[in-house]
Order: sequence, then C-alpha cells, then structure tokens
Amino acid sequence: MKVIKRVPIPICGVALALLTLGNLLQSYGEWLRQICGSLAVIFLILLLIKGVNYTDIIKQDLKNPIQASVISTLPMALMILSGYLKSVMVWRIALCIHIAWMLYFTINFMVKPKLQQIFASYFIVYVGIGAAAVTAPQFGQYKIGELIVWFGIISFIILLTIITARYIKIKEIPEPAKPLICIYAAPVSLCLVGYLQCAESKSESVVVGLFLVSVVFYIFALWKAICYLRLPFFPSYAAFTFPFAISAVAVKQTKGYFMNIGKPISGIGLLEKVEMFVAIILIAYVSVRFVMFLLKAERENC
Repeated sequence: MKVIKRVPIPICGVALALLTLGNLLQSYGEWLRQICGSLAVIFLILLLIKGVNYTDIIKQDLKNPIQASVISTLPMALMILSGYLKSVMVWRIALCIHIAWMLYFTINFMVKPKLQQIFASYFIVYVGIGAAAVTAPQFGQYKIGELIVWFGIISFIILLTIITARYIKIKEIPEPAKPLICIYAAPVSLCLVGYLQCAESKSESVVVGLFLVSVVFYIFALWKAICYLRLPFFPSYAAFTFPFAISAVAVKQTKGYFMNIGKPISGIGLLEKVEMFVAIILIAYVSVRFVMFLLKAERENC
C-alpha cells in the first residue's frame, strides 16, 4: 500500500492533461485518445483509492493552499472525462464539485489571504471551471458554458493582478513550488477554447485578443518550463502538462475558426504542430516521472 500512500494530489492534473491530449490527438486516431484516456483514468483511480484509505493524509494535505488549489484539477478532469463517457451526469456532478470547492477555497484561503501563500495554482480554482465549457456543447449546455467562460475571463483578470503582484513583491519561492508558474499558460487558452465552443455569436476581436494573450503567456510558461525541468522531481511537475495541452487545443480551434470564416491565418498551422509536439513531449515525460515516483515506493517496500 506504500504506492497508494505515495500518490500525490497533483497526479489529477496529469490526468487532466492526458484527457485533453487525447482529444487533441483524436483526429490522428481514436486509439490515441483511448490510450490517453485510459492512463488518465488509472491515475484518477489511484488518487481515489488513496482518498478512501488515507483520508487523514488527504485532509492534512488540503490544509495547504497549494494542494487545496491543485485538487481543483480533479473536477476539471471529470468534466473532460464526461466527454469520453458521453455522460451529462458526470459533467453535472463535476461542475457541482468544482463550484462547491471554489466556495470552500474562497472561505478558507481568500477571505484573509496571505500574499506569500498565493501562487499561480490559484488560477485553477476559479478559471479552471472553464473546463466545463469545453465539453458543454456535447450535452447542449451552450448557455451555461458561455456564462462559465465569461466568469473565467473576469476571474482571470482579477487574479492576474493579485498573483503577479505576489511574484513581483515576494521573489523567494520554495523550490517545489517553482513549476507552478507555468500554469500562467492555461487560463486564457482555456477561456478561448470554451468561448469558441460555446459562444453563440462569436466576436472576431474577442478571439484575436484571447489568442494573442494566450500566445504571450505560452511563451512565458515554456521558457519557465525549460528552466525548471532541471529541478529535481516534485509532484508540481504536473504544472508542465495541462497548460501546454490546452494551449495546443486553443491554437487548433483558433485555426479552425478563422478557416471557417474565410480568413485563414498564415503560419498558425505550424504553430499548432509545434505546440502539439511540445505538449506530447512534456506530458509523456511527466507521466513517466510520476510512474517512476510511485514505483520507487514499491521498490522501497520490497
């Protein structure tokens, strides 16, 4: 049971990335999507088993604001998984869990926030609900999806000021928390994907604006990822996964949008392939590192 005890909460972030990558690769073969989805489900099941068998450890972990914010990737993963399962019930349950956790997090960590405890992972709690908009069209929930997208955009604007102020004013960051800054690449890309999926009347200006901002944050996050991949392995390596997967999805869908309105963008196809390649490499690498991390516990047990 040492393996289960060792399962870290951020593994659900890797599961979220795998599910997203599966959707991204679906056009290259359904089997690729199924492989990504299956591995993601295994990771989620491992965390669920830990939650059942080591409830006290999970409760203790969730007293930490970083862990408490990162666990929001669990309902996000369920939202994307609902698309695989074609289950509106899973989608609704995941949405309710995310809203409930958002309220809990706000009461416990945002009423009297301490600037030094704020990290980019806070984006996950509030903007992360945008994952519901990604699969909302599969269940005919366009209105709810669009409402969620605008909530995500407003939340991002507010949090961007607070989180960036933290990184500027308090430069000392614990080494295990350094990879979290790569999460900057996720919020705008997630909102862009949700907007393209759910908005009934899409504004070209909104799409262009979100796309340009997402590219800027992507470049920043990729630079940070290259720097921090030299660090020893920490569960926060999960931050190297979903932000890059959803960014690649955003580029792919933006390309499709402009092609559909008869205004194809030169070079965006190349950008799509580059971002997809980066996402595949990072997610594969981090997934292997998580597996090695868990197997290490098994070897120590022997």
